[in-house]
Amino acid sequence: MAHILVVEDDPLNIIIFRKILEKRGGFKVTHSEDVREILNLCAGGMIDLVIMDISLTKSSYEGRLVDGITITKLLRENPASAHLPIILATAHAMRGDREKFLRECQADGYITKPITDHEGFVEAVNKLLTENVAEKES
Repeated sequence: MAHILVVEDDPLNIIIFRKILEKRGGFKVTHSEDVREILNLCAGGMIDLVIMDISLTKSSYEGRLVDGITITKLLRENPASAHLPIILATAHAMRGDREKFLRECQADGYITKPITDHEGFVEAVNKLLTENVAEKES
């Protein structure tokens, strides 16, 4: 069973992500907004994929507030977590944001909230997990 880390600061979105991922996808889901915990879980090999909210409002690292883009960059900079598939999630999508954010932090996917296509979301997660396993094996 794949283990998904959801980095999200909205309690309702946490519930929604958990329900979709656990019930429809059969995944194990962990939630965190604590940057040190996120970095440790991902570097420790306990996580298979990350769903990263872009607009975090409560997360801080080394004394400064950070958003999901910054956390994604930190994950990419560490060789122990650089390989993890990361899907960015946002409710504030403007034209051109997808390409800009994916390029800026080297994330693997991008979704807008609220998630209306639950099956499509689970399929996208499964696809990234499968691709990541194939890359590790080659």
